Amino acid sequence: MMTSMPPLQTLPGVVPAWQETVSREDLRSLCLTQKEQGARLVSLWGSDEGEENFDLHLALAVQGGLRWLRVSLPAHDPTYPALDDVFANANRLQRATHDLLGLLAQGAAESRPWLRHSAWPADRFPLRKGEDGQVYPPLVREPYPFVTVSGQGVHEIPVGPVHAGIIEPGHFRFSVVGERVLRLDTQLGYTHKGIEKRAESLAPAALIHLAGRVSGDSTVAGAWATAQALESILGRQIPERAEWLRALWLERERLVNHLGDLGYLCNDVGLSAGFSLFWALKETALRTHEKLVGHRYLHDQIQLGGVARALTVSDCQSLREEGVTLEREVHRLQELLQEHAGVQDRYVSTGRVTPELAARLGLVGLAGRASAQAWDLRVSCPTPPYAQAEVRMATRTQGDVAARVAVRFDEVFESLRLIRHFIEYLPSGPSLWNDTPPLRAGVGVGWVEGWRGEVFVALELGAQGQVRRWHPEDVSMSNWPVLEHAVQGNIVPDFPLINKSFNLSYSGQDG
Repeated sequence: MMTSMPPLQTLPGVVPAWQETVSREDLRSLCLTQKEQGARLVSLWGSDEGEENFDLHLALAVQGGLRWLRVSLPAHDPTYPALDDVFANANRLQRATHDLLGLLAQGAAESRPWLRHSAWPADRFPLRKGEDGQVYPPLVREPYPFVTVSGQGVHEIPVGPVHAGIIEPGHFRFSVVGERVLRLDTQLGYTHKGIEKRAESLAPAALIHLAGRVSGDSTVAGAWATAQALESILGRQIPERAEWLRALWLERERLVNHLGDLGYLCNDVGLSAGFSLFWALKETALRTHEKLVGHRYLHDQIQLGGVARALTVSDCQSLREEGVTLEREVHRLQELLQEHAGVQDRYVSTGRVTPELAARLGLVGLAGRASAQAWDLRVSCPTPPYAQAEVRMATRTQGDVAARVAVRFDEVFESLRLIRHFIEYLPSGPSLWNDTPPLRAGVGVGWVEGWRGEVFVALELGAQGQVRRWHPEDVSMSNWPVLEHAVQGNIVPDFPLINKSFNLSYSGQDG
């Protein structure tokens, strides 16, 4: 039987969120109850609260918002009951939390390190307050215990971590019979940057700048989520025009990434013309960004209290005209792909994730919506101005590469519609605070539907307003394990296609 708990504390800000303290003994039963009621795990992380204790944190997506659980763990016994059998995506989150803070999930299915890569000793934990975050002396490389598959005709194909293309590093260990994949075991963490340690004591403007670099292709989403958390602690709303401009830039970020992915998905099946045409459209959009705000990928447009640059009437007209051209050309390319038998032969039924498997593994974001997981923060938990825009969520049920391509097309057209809406009804007034409220202690959250899926941020400021703990979570951390299931039963040459259809971030899941 659960003991009585303190009441839920409503957190200020545009994201509906509630925080509560939970005992270590009650954590597992509470999570089981929440799971039965439809909750899913968004993030799991830890914090060093001083000499006497650590805190374990969980963010659960519940009906109507976020539920933030805080569990105190004594410093002499920083353990808690494993939750990976309740929430499948807890597996790597638990392992990362142990690598960084030494909090141990007892009874976990896996205890392999996730982020450490022999970069620091096994008995040192970089996010503890006593650590200065400096480089550790060189260590002897530890072997990583990959999962092995045995049997007649089974052999392994190691790929990476360094790849032939200009992409981030990741190791993929295939167990195959002939060309058929039996199992895939991945090892990531090569892009670990130590940014959560770097964030400690940063000023708000510098923190938002850093947040935009967690995953460079999601700079608007990452910076906006961190700005939401900061602004909620400061207890002040941003101007309405700034909210609309942030959403406009988020949709432009979604648009250019989808165009690029659709090009790559043509390239992976040998349709070089499709690759060239999609990337020509993406390049047009990127040049428009450069012209309007000075950066092709919209870095540093999100500022504390608003946006860096307010659009002029002429700017809005340029975006409107470009949108008409993009919509026409993307429709034309969509017809090309749908009528191309060779393309459809490679897309249909490849890399399938059934709705049942997607639900069990907690698949969300673009890939989740292609497997019937109807969750999009712009619809499911909208903040301004999405609440007024009546976003049309794109979903499919097949869960294969073709479904993930179809969702991308739908979202391109919906982003173009939303951009037109935001331009047409853009409120007047300032787009940035004319002053910054004094900093103060507090906790806040940010939660934004980036182009891959949700970006979550938890933030705690100390007594002088300094950053005590900042934890960003890209959807990739939860979705990477699903790729291992999606490739099973497919042939090895289809892996690049399946991988690109998810297009998860290596850097975004490392921190």
